[in-house]
Amino acid sequence: MKKFFQKIALFLLLTICVGEIAVRITHVNADIPQRIIDADGIQKYYPNQEGYWKGGDHKWIINSMGWPGELPKSYDNLISIIGDSYIENFMNPNECHQSSYLKKQMPNYNFFEAARSGVTLIESMEISKQIDSLKPILTVIHTGDGDIYESIKEIISLTDITQLNTNKEIIVQGKMKSPGLKKVLYSCKLLYYLYNRFPINLGNETKEDSKNIKVESSKFETNETKVRILINYIKNNYNIDDKIFVFKPNSDKNIINIFKSLGLKTILLNPSNDKSWSFDYDPHWTCYGHERVANQISNKLKSSLIK
Repeated sequence: MKKFFQKIALFLLLTICVGEIAVRITHVNADIPQRIIDADGIQKYYPNQEGYWKGGDHKWIINSMGWPGELPKSYDNLISIIGDSYIENFMNPNECHQSSYLKKQMPNYNFFEAARSGVTLIESMEISKQIDSLKPILTVIHTGDGDIYESIKEIISLTDITQLNTNKEIIVQGKMKSPGLKKVLYSCKLLYYLYNRFPINLGNETKEDSKNIKVESSKFETNETKVRILINYIKNNYNIDDKIFVFKPNSDKNIINIFKSLGLKTILLNPSNDKSWSFDYDPHWTCYGHERVANQISNKLKSSLIK
């Protein structure tokens, strides 16, 4: 009987080893970079990481400043770009990042990206304070209805992302959920593959999907006061003179009008009369989508920079 259980244990061990090797070779999972929270309370990534996206067709990199993508060769005439998973853009190679396309459109300027999945609008503003030390001439902040509603703690309380308590008008910094368990999960590729096939709840994760669904006007009517407090807070507590807010297509025009009424610069992306910007299986932008977005933004930026 003892030998029987030894054989079973050996068989399971060999199966696990073979499975781990197979999963790593075939890249059936996307590699997930490890996060940290820095001294300013900003969630970013451990510097100088790299890994493969699902399928292994391309690698993503985390630069020495803890953000996805390559750093600019120069910080002169710098334009910074802040956003969520759309700008993080792990699903496309580096040459399909906004910074790459914008550099082609505007060769006399340099571009720096700071992006992370789940970033809210208020966290984008906190990130912009940190990036202001690089002295950018402009900061482009990508946002949308979900990023704005998720910025407000009274609308949806999420402990793992940075939010604004609009009752007290104070920032509530996000905390990482189950960092030790996630580190083990992401390190063991077979375990992570099984988790993706048979997911379990590791806590309140940021719901990316909620950001990609057009928000009903009734939601704005219910939360208009809180949204106005949020945008007023941004105007009163951050340098907005050099900020341009880029809204995803189909964003609520009621929200955009509040930005405009307070003197904040906005761009609403327009995908009409064009083929799809997104993957068939995923709402994030393809390389083509990123190129089209960069074309629209560069046209607006050029008109802003020409005196």
